[in-house]
Amino acid sequence: MQLRFTRANGEIDTLIDELLDKIGGVHHPDLVREMVIAALKAGQDTDYLADLKLLSNTLKEMRYTTLVFAPYRHRKKVTIFGSARTLPEEPMYQTCVNFARTLAQKGYMIITGGGPGIMQAGNEGAGSEHSFAVNIRLPFEQGANVVMLKNPRLITYKYFFNRKVAFVKETEAIAVFPGGFGTLDEAMEVFTLVQTGKTSPKPLVLVDDEDGYWEQWFRFMKERLLVKGFISAEDFSIFTITKSYEEAVRVIEEFYKNYHSIRFVNGLLIIRLNKELTPTQIEILENEFPELRVPGTRIVASGPLQEESDEPDLLDLPRISLHFDHQHYGLLMAFIGRLNTF
Repeated sequence: MQLRFTRANGEIDTLIDELLDKIGGVHHPDLVREMVIAALKAGQDTDYLADLKLLSNTLKEMRYTTLVFAPYRHRKKVTIFGSARTLPEEPMYQTCVNFARTLAQKGYMIITGGGPGIMQAGNEGAGSEHSFAVNIRLPFEQGANVVMLKNPRLITYKYFFNRKVAFVKETEAIAVFPGGFGTLDEAMEVFTLVQTGKTSPKPLVLVDDEDGYWEQWFRFMKERLLVKGFISAEDFSIFTITKSYEEAVRVIEEFYKNYHSIRFVNGLLIIRLNKELTPTQIEILENEFPELRVPGTRIVASGPLQEESDEPDLLDLPRISLHFDHQHYGLLMAFIGRLNTF
């Protein structure tokens, strides 16, 4: 039998509905029904065991991720990346401890990879009670650190890609300390996601060491990628480089000074704010960022749209909306920085 995601499966749809009713307590049953259909279709599509194991393990890992993070959905979080090989006596370790401690004192929670080095420094600074650890099974270097070893917010993944989703999906900001291949992989992943609009705008702070780790990286970006046209100048709005953990904290806090969050509704970009903009301020944004808008359209103040009713806790926030061109995501970061000055 060829299964379809539409309700065209006759008795199978009835059986799935009965199963969901029998289990009880299933939220958004239409979506859960689609997941059941997807699992059944996967079983029909392939007899290759490794593929089915990957699909099964992925769903189980993501389900558990949601379970662990869900109770803290309304707490702001900061993800910290950095080398597992940074030792406690090194200056960057202590910088990370101070950075995480300061954020925790301001009400943030910290997400790290749960291993040693910079990851342990982040958990140590925030304290176990304000920390998450999204660990990965590796044959070396990556056992859970002593701060998070028995923490209920420790998750251990089989797949890097699931772990990366947790790092980015569950956070409001990302700080990257110097590190190796893994750190650079994680940082470039975030650059790409923000540049292409595949994650919501969020501050990305590169915390530098005394040797200029990130300054040398930045020089390469300018002299090789920018000069050759592989990236645009506006992409440099995606990140901030600093040697000061106090400034790193300030960058994160100021990003949410007036900006709250975004959502796309039928092609319209809705920017939710902490305080209402005046007509003059909206006009300034229009004049300074004309490239963001589809030609012939305006930035307008708006109330919540009907489609936003599934986020009732955000309905009271003021909004502006615009027909975004879906090209200048780096410029969108600069736009958010500008509206935060009002």
